Amino acid sequence: MSKTQILIAGEVFWAHDQIKELSKTYEILPLTSNSKEEFIADCKPDGKYGKVKAIYRHGCSASKIGNFEKDVVEALPSSVKWIAHHGAGYDDVDVAACTAKGIQVSHTPSAVDDATATVAMYLIIGALRQFYIAEKCARAGTFKKGTTPAHDPELKTVGIVGMGGIGRALAKRALGFDMKVIYHNRKPVDPKLLEQFPAGAVTYVATLDELLAQSDVVSLHLPLNASTANFFSTEQFNKMKDGSVLVNTARGGVVDEEALLAALASGKLYSAGLDVFPDEPNINPKLTSNDKITLLPHMGTETGESRLKMETMVIDNLKSALEKGVLINQVWEQKK
Repeated sequence: MSKTQILIAGEVFWAHDQIKELSKTYEILPLTSNSKEEFIADCKPDGKYGKVKAIYRHGCSASKIGNFEKDVVEALPSSVKWIAHHGAGYDDVDVAACTAKGIQVSHTPSAVDDATATVAMYLIIGALRQFYIAEKCARAGTFKKGTTPAHDPELKTVGIVGMGGIGRALAKRALGFDMKVIYHNRKPVDPKLLEQFPAGAVTYVATLDELLAQSDVVSLHLPLNASTANFFSTEQFNKMKDGSVLVNTARGGVVDEEALLAALASGKLYSAGLDVFPDEPNINPKLTSNDKITLLPHMGTETGESRLKMETMVIDNLKSALEKGVLINQVWEQKK
C-alpha cells in the first residue's frame, strides 16, 4: 500500500529530525516545479503531485511558483485537503479560494510572538532615540555631528493595535521600559491572557480613535486582508498626538505609505519604525532616503529559534490533519 503524500512547497531549513520522523509514515515530495505554469501542470491527476493530500507551504516557494493565489489554489489536485502555511501572516494564500475548494489552512501564530515583539521593541527604541542617525554619523566618522537630543521610552504611552500573541509579548517588553501600555481590539482580550501582567498594567480602550489620541507610540499588530489594506492613512495620522511615533511589524500593506511620508514631513509624526513593506522585497526609495524612519528588511522572525518553532508547528499541523482530520492552528476565517 502506497504512503499518503505530502508536498514540501519550499524548504525545511531547521526541523530536519521532525521531517525525517514524518517520512517514516508519509511520502515526502520535494517541490521541483520551476514556474507557476509547470506547477499547475504537475498538479493534474496524472502529474507528479496529482495524489498529494497535504502541503507544507513556505514563502520561499514563491520565487518558483508564485503565491498561492486563486488560480494556483484552483489548480491543486482534488486530493489536497490541507495546506500548512509557514508564517503567522498568510496574505499570500487565498483562503477564500481554499475554503471554496474544501481545503483547510493553518498558520504559525504563537511561534513568532517573541521574535517579532523584540523587533517591535527595537523599532520603538530606535525611533524614539533616533539611533539610525547616530549610527550613520558614527560610521561616517562625524561622531555626533547631525544628531540632536531625542526621546526616552520611559513614561511614554504605547498603544498596541491588535492584542494577540505578538501584542502581548510587546506589552511585556514595553513594561520593562516603564512605558504605559494601552491596547485596542474589536473586544477586550480574555482576562486569563493578561494574568501575566501586574493588575492595571495593561488597559483596554474601546475605540481606535481613543488609542490614537492617547499614544506617544502606536504599534500595529493586525493581519492584512481586504478590510485592513491601507486602513492606516491620513485620517488615522491626523488623530495621533503631535510628535508621536508609528511602528509597523504587521504587514506593509496596512499602512498608506504616502500618508505616512506626509505625516513625517509635516511634523505630525516625530519618526517611524518599519519592518514590513507592501511590495517586498522592494522598499519605496522615499522611505530609505528618509532619516526619520528606522528600517529593517522584515526581520521579525529571522532567528534560528523562531524558525525551528515555526517549522515544528507546520509539521505538527500536518500530523494532526492527517491523523485526526483537524488542524491545530486553523486560520480564523475558516473557523467562523
